Amino acid sequence: MIRIIPAIDIMSGKCVRLTKGDYSTAKSYSDNPVEVAELFRDAGLESLHIVDLDGARASSPQNLKVLESIASATGMKIEWGGGIKDRSALDAVLGSGASQAICGSIAVTDMEEFRNWLTEYGPDRIILGADARGGRIATHGWLRESGLTVAQLVETYIPYGLKKVICTDIACDGMLHGPSFGLYSSLQELFPDLELTASGGIGSIADIAGLDRMGIGSVIVGKALYENRITLNEIREYCRK
Repeated sequence: MIRIIPAIDIMSGKCVRLTKGDYSTAKSYSDNPVEVAELFRDAGLESLHIVDLDGARASSPQNLKVLESIASATGMKIEWGGGIKDRSALDAVLGSGASQAICGSIAVTDMEEFRNWLTEYGPDRIILGADARGGRIATHGWLRESGLTVAQLVETYIPYGLKKVICTDIACDGMLHGPSFGLYSSLQELFPDLELTASGGIGSIADIAGLDRMGIGSVIVGKALYENRITLNEIREYCRK
């Protein structure tokens, strides 16, 4: 059974969603991310995906107080990304209540340091955030593009124990038109032992079921929840199957 992870993106202390990673498209859904997290917890969901959008743009975590409040109030397993560009930021995120840190830009800009993190902190605490636009990895809050493909980036770290990858096709993010099934299928074929999380484009329970049939381990659901394209009741019913 696929693990369903609700998403909270934080900007200026608010719960927002973007479209295709464009900050100018930010739409606010709540002034209280803690209350949103509690709704997800009360629905029986155990994990939470949080992105510090301010941190991604500033290259350092900006909403750690929000992280502390959510972790304290809900007790959920939190994976947190955004602005983790050095060891002090990584320690701050893990020390503020995150169970796992999502690292994207650093894995491209300082490969030696990211290899060190995998070794020192362990692959269960470090998640590679592999976000792609046009087939190439994008970094720094999706504002810059590299020449690496998702497969090339993942392959770089497999020898160092990499286990967990969140892959987002930016072109699908926030569009609600369905995920990049082909991308995830190819990654599964290349890296069968990888714990792969699909992200971006989820617009219905049918999309989740499609990924589940493929054997994808986890899926992140964001805008579809906030726009009531998928309800928490539907998720509860699906997880009971």
